Amino acid sequence: MKRISTFIMVLACALASAQNINDVLRYSTENIQGTARFQSMSGAFGALGGDLSSLNVNPAGSAVFNHSQLTVSGSNYNRSNDALFGNSLRNTDINSLELNQVGGVFVFKSSDSPWKKLALAFNYDLVQNFDDEFVVSGNTNQGIDNYFLNFAQGQALGPLRIQQGEFIEDAYLDIGSNIGFGAQQAFLGFQAGIIEPTVDEDTNTSYFSNAQYSSVNQDYLQSTTGYNSKFTVNFAGQYQENLYLGASLNFHTVLYDRLTLLDENGYDADSPVQFTTFDNLLHTEGYGFSFSLGGIAKLNDNIRVGGSYQSPTWYELTDDTSQRINSTLAEQDIDFINFSIVNLFEEYRIKTPAKLTGSVAVVFGKDGLLSFDYGYQDMSQAELRPTTDPSFVSENDFIAGQLGVVNTYRVGGEYRIDEVSLRAGYRYESSPYENGDMISDLNGYSGGIGYNFGGSRLDLAVNRTEQDVNTLLFDAGINSSAMINRINTNVTLGYTLKF
Repeated sequence: MKRISTFIMVLACALASAQNINDVLRYSTENIQGTARFQSMSGAFGALGGDLSSLNVNPAGSAVFNHSQLTVSGSNYNRSNDALFGNSLRNTDINSLELNQVGGVFVFKSSDSPWKKLALAFNYDLVQNFDDEFVVSGNTNQGIDNYFLNFAQGQALGPLRIQQGEFIEDAYLDIGSNIGFGAQQAFLGFQAGIIEPTVDEDTNTSYFSNAQYSSVNQDYLQSTTGYNSKFTVNFAGQYQENLYLGASLNFHTVLYDRLTLLDENGYDADSPVQFTTFDNLLHTEGYGFSFSLGGIAKLNDNIRVGGSYQSPTWYELTDDTSQRINSTLAEQDIDFINFSIVNLFEEYRIKTPAKLTGSVAVVFGKDGLLSFDYGYQDMSQAELRPTTDPSFVSENDFIAGQLGVVNTYRVGGEYRIDEVSLRAGYRYESSPYENGDMISDLNGYSGGIGYNFGGSRLDLAVNRTEQDVNTLLFDAGINSSAMINRINTNVTLGYTLKF
């Protein structure tokens, strides 16, 4: 009965530097998909408005609407990853279908006030779809033993032993709760027989590897699921004939799951360890808040300019992790440490940087338009919080030194032929790193078509982005990484009803 209850045991666990620059980047990057019209023009709507997803760029955009309306959009997300590891190239291709946008705007007109229109809008947008997967397979001279040695060196052996009458899963949870994440990883390596103490005494703090090799073969899979969504409450107004002002409150919901599976073999023939498996499951959930302010001005009948401020987003997040491990020399009860044994960590916070956007658009009457947006975001200002946490202090210094300004350029155009609208766009986003070796610049192309039925509209968009990402397989002890060429292709269908 004792062992059954342990399977559902959840303990608060001291976390040692598990949150890092990757978490900051994950939640700082908003790859808003939006309506089909918004996507087909690569999101270049800062000086245009008149689209529910344009509120993510400039909250003044809702005042441009002439009629109240509702829009619903659904997307098929295709992820194609070419992962280069050593001399081996593997492709992974997945698809997911999501309802990525739902929103409505209510327009109130006045004929006896300088405020010609007031608009109240509500919109849900998928900021990020985390559904993704890549697989690597190849030879490396950095085995998983280096990961465990990294945490074990300097750690006393005594706490890594299972006490008399104690179950192995209880010891695993207890070490995590009372000593920390690093000691817990050292415990896993020791109990799995991958590392050994130099001296078999409780005071020993030096360890060596039982894995002997010049190179090993690793098969590694990383699969992620989840989303970062944004619900926007927006209020905007048209003052006189040529000025639009607006503000939005944005409420984020985050759900993120990451599964990694590692199989390692190919050791020397006389190596005590002949195989190792090491799997990890991370679950993150939380919420965030931000606000935005913006304006659009008509300079004349053809030219519009816009500007907006997107505040930092303040996230409150919690993580829980589960692990499992096995090897040739593992303890008999090692399988009792599995994904049913959960480490629950204390809540932490992330502040993403503010963003400024400037826009200009040229409108050719009813024939079409051209639009351009420029966005500025200083990623070095991102922070893990509380900033008084010693591990966060060093990581925030690292973030400030590694990350820099992200410049975003978006160009979009629309050409109308009677009731048919033809659209296209281009998007460029510079790397968030000062040195673009870790993450390259992003390039994206889009196109689409729409048909206006009078009281409603149907839109179709295709949006493709490409970016290279150098992904470390583990955060500590191993420097080996996979270079992944990510191609994301989204096909979105949207329907708008005016009333």
